[in-house]
Amino acid sequence: MEQQAYLILIKQVTKTFESKAGVFTALRQVNLDIKGGEFVTIIGKSGSGKSTLLNIVAGIDRPTSGEVIVSGTSVHTLNESQTAVWRGKTIGVVFQFFQLLPTLTVIENVMLPMDFCRTYPFQERQPRAMKLLERVGMTEHAGKLPSTLSGGEQQRVAFCRALANDPPIIVADEPTGNLDSQTAEKVMGLFGGLARDGKTVIMVTHERNNTPGAARKIVLNDGAIMSDTGASNRREEHA
Repeated sequence: MEQQAYLILIKQVTKTFESKAGVFTALRQVNLDIKGGEFVTIIGKSGSGKSTLLNIVAGIDRPTSGEVIVSGTSVHTLNESQTAVWRGKTIGVVFQFFQLLPTLTVIENVMLPMDFCRTYPFQERQPRAMKLLERVGMTEHAGKLPSTLSGGEQQRVAFCRALANDPPIIVADEPTGNLDSQTAEKVMGLFGGLARDGKTVIMVTHERNNTPGAARKIVLNDGAIMSDTGASNRREEHA
């Protein structure tokens, strides 16, 4: 019943990394439940574990211990190739530094997830990519290479790429970190629109005041959840 109620379940997740300096614990027995359609921001200083938690949800990192169940799939049990296919259909990822492929045009970058997962027939992929670019006012740049675009324009393309396969979950790691305040506000508006459309949006940021539209805020420190504005609701539901 619990797994049906929540789209994302993080259970007792610990994540450690080994380095020359020794073992570093990025997450410490984290428990987190997220419902479908929530707009959640994960806030914390550098090194708090917020990006690691986002990567755990997206299957980019694997937990050292604990369980990660997303959209009914036990992600922590998948191998690398299974995870890639699962992620392509379930998670749309927006990175701080955009990570657009430099040798592909704007529209080719947006089409890439559809080509990889074959979620749409070949003849439908380009029209769908153009429709997504139209949504963010980027159709006139469809044939350009990413290097010719501004930071804000590249982030809008990355936003479209994340939506290419119509995934139920969008995760974003500091998506406004390299943008000016005016452009950042527009990008935040795009994420808010996704949440209103029923997408689950999880965004990492180090700025407490840069989270307009987010109904739930989770604060991380030293790999542990210090506060969660959704925790009281969760306690009431489990009472």
